[in-house]
Amino acid sequence: MDITTIQLSKEMKEKIASFGLKGESYDKIIRRVYSLAVKEQLRQFLMSEEGTISIEEARKELDKKWPRSK
Repeated sequence: MDITTIQLSKEMKEKIASFGLKGESYDKIIRRVYSLAVKEQLRQFLMSEEGTISIEEARKELDKKWPRSK
């Protein structure tokens, strides 16, 4: 694994450290926080109502396209 250095303010370093467990590296803390952020983004995407219609609206559209024969 390649290692790199990033610059953070002392304030941000302390905030990141507050998420860590005793003896946990910053790399592990950031990986865990990143994983949680990805899961939260996915949850928000899946639960978004953007571009959705109600069941009632969907039934009306369905009935228009494929009327039920009686």
